[in-house]
Amino acid sequence: MDAVLDFLVNNIVFIGLFFVGWVFGRLNERDHIKRLGIAEKELGHIVVSSERFYQPKIAEETQGVLVMGSVVIAQDYFKMIIARLLHLFGKNLVTYESLLERARHEAILRMKLEAQFLGYNQVYGLRLEVTSINITGSMVEAIAYGTAVYTVDNPRIPPPLPTIE
Repeated sequence: MDAVLDFLVNNIVFIGLFFVGWVFGRLNERDHIKRLGIAEKELGHIVVSSERFYQPKIAEETQGVLVMGSVVIAQDYFKMIIARLLHLFGKNLVTYESLLERARHEAILRMKLEAQFLGYNQVYGLRLEVTSINITGSMVEAIAYGTAVYTVDNPRIPPPLPTIE
């Protein structure tokens, strides 16, 4: 019992900083997920489909254009330590799952934002690519790309674009 108490007393600063870092990382991740949800609702009028050979009713005098969104997201150091411990026991690495989920959502949102900026209301042929940037897997890059078109049969009506005065 004395050995455990000595360990805690000698490493209280490290354990405290580890806990504080983990808490702030978790709060930051939740805030990012909340912001992604809000942005998804704002861009909900843009229909996204992974169908490759889809033939939408395109408005006259328009043509499709490639749109893409990419993002690089890093995992916080404290969650990496927890993931490595879980990996030792063969557990599911939920910390990396949340990292990949946030990266994919952010990339798709940036692609939809580019489509909206160019005046399109639908993206088809969506492709997602995710790759690890560093050896430890703590940073991933997600790229979403597809063909943006302006269709006349989109049931979702986009909100009016802001005017510059």
